[in-house]
Amino acid sequence: MGEWVKGKIIENKQWNDRLFSLKVEAATKGFKAGQFIRVSMEIDGERVGRPYSCVNTPTEQPFEIYFNIVHEGPLTPLLAKLQAGDELSVWDTVNGLLTVEDVPEAKHLWMFATGTGLGPFLSIMKTAASYEKFEKFVLVHAVRTAEELTYQDSINSILKQYSDSVVYVPIVSREDHSDGLRGRIPDLIKSGELESKVGLTLSTAESHVMLCGNSGMIQDAIVTLGERDMVKHTRKEPGQISMEKYH
Repeated sequence: MGEWVKGKIIENKQWNDRLFSLKVEAATKGFKAGQFIRVSMEIDGERVGRPYSCVNTPTEQPFEIYFNIVHEGPLTPLLAKLQAGDELSVWDTVNGLLTVEDVPEAKHLWMFATGTGLGPFLSIMKTAASYEKFEKFVLVHAVRTAEELTYQDSINSILKQYSDSVVYVPIVSREDHSDGLRGRIPDLIKSGELESKVGLTLSTAESHVMLCGNSGMIQDAIVTLGERDMVKHTRKEPGQISMEKYH
């Protein structure tokens, strides 16, 4: 069991008109790279809380969340307005199974993210212990426009430090991008373009896939990967596809 504790905003970074990162100082219990935390605020006399994956590693403080404004939602517009020194509530227990510890043995770990789904994968890839389990990491980040390819400093630092172990593929759906691909992740898997760009093959023998982001991408990717005999992974029935259930 856990409880709500006080959190203090250390930094609010605005990437564009809809994407934000909050660094929050709070007395939370330890977590594994890739897990999520819940934050909440009192809105019209009611506590409204949501889960967000942590971008930071288990040894980094403060913790950091990455989110987009949902204009019809009650919480994210208020989170976006918070400034250093402001307070919110944080659930002190971190949860989630999108971790390397919960993934079966594989040669290559593919991480497919759309939008803010990038967060947990940055946490994993900034954590040195992650590289003890897999030979190669493939980070695929799909967005609508190039300005949404955030955290480039962090990604470049990872690529520099682990140059032999990491492949990064940006995907932009609404405009061309000189260093990446254009389209949707499931379509680029089906056409073979993604594997050609990476130089590796998605297979049941060597690959495990993590999915995080838009539900449409996740559902379509599961179908497309299923055509290659890849199935969802559970603790009872090991497979090749992992995703997070935020609850």
